[in-house]
Amino acid sequence: MKFLEIEAGTTVRLPARGDLPEQTHVFDADSIRAINTALAARRPLLVRGEPGIGKSQLAKAAAKQLKRPYVQHVVDARTESHDLLWHYDAVARLAEAQLCGVLGQRKGGVRRRLAVSNFLRPGPLWWAFNWQDAARQANEIGEGVSLMKDDADPANGCVVLIDEIDKAEIDVPNGLLEALGNGEFTPPGRRQPVNAVFEPSLVIVTTNEERALPDAFLRRCLVLHLKLPTTRKELESFLTDRGRAHFPDADARVIGKAVQLLSDERVPEDGGLPKTGPLPLPGQAEFLDLLRAVITMRPKNPEGQLQILDEISKFTLRKHPDAANQ
Repeated sequence: MKFLEIEAGTTVRLPARGDLPEQTHVFDADSIRAINTALAARRPLLVRGEPGIGKSQLAKAAAKQLKRPYVQHVVDARTESHDLLWHYDAVARLAEAQLCGVLGQRKGGVRRRLAVSNFLRPGPLWWAFNWQDAARQANEIGEGVSLMKDDADPANGCVVLIDEIDKAEIDVPNGLLEALGNGEFTPPGRRQPVNAVFEPSLVIVTTNEERALPDAFLRRCLVLHLKLPTTRKELESFLTDRGRAHFPDADARVIGKAVQLLSDERVPEDGGLPKTGPLPLPGQAEFLDLLRAVITMRPKNPEGQLQILDEISKFTLRKHPDAANQ
């Protein structure tokens, strides 16, 4: 089994995907240790932390560094436990049945066309357990394999991201543990189960703490807490390093000014206690958005970037209605 053999501070460039711009992930020591421990213990890694701190990005960076295929599932309120294994398209099957009726096909042909397996899309754990079988199933239903590769080898195992599991009902985390514990599952319409045939997958689960997770689920996971430093000096150092990693060509004065603006929102300059309260405080994501905005709006113009930083910072750092009155 291959582990992360990198030093803290190692950066990984992640290509742009969809609406997401190119990203840079900086591995810290705790994240490296947590991932390696989860691999060795063969347990899911639950990553906790405020939104925008890099929980989901950690999974992508780990997959690239470990040369493992990356599979993700973003959970929502409608997610059911079997969605992590497969998705059955009942609507498409009904439409196919109506088409067969219109065409007047024979009974045998209709039965073959309406086989349940023809309407099953592999879920993230199907890919993780048996990549070849999932790819074959995807091809049979007319879906190509368009998952992140980056020279990844399915024989190394996969990295599976179950994102924002706290949005789901209680049966989803419990169903995840059941599938991982059994090492197999049988999709509807198939006689043979899908078995885990390669290296155990690294399953990374994230939560934004919107809903408490079952105690039984927590006991079966390893837990990594990601958080920003709480002292002014440490926070400024952390943000400066992240700014340089994401925008290596940015002027140091621009990064420093953005660091100051965000730090003022989280920790008083006199070194007092961090700010708390009902309002969500701006974090790493807002800091990077602010830098990206000024660099894009005034390319290769540090003086112009400094000039507009104060003007636009309120749009990224003060999002709650009550924050505008502070």
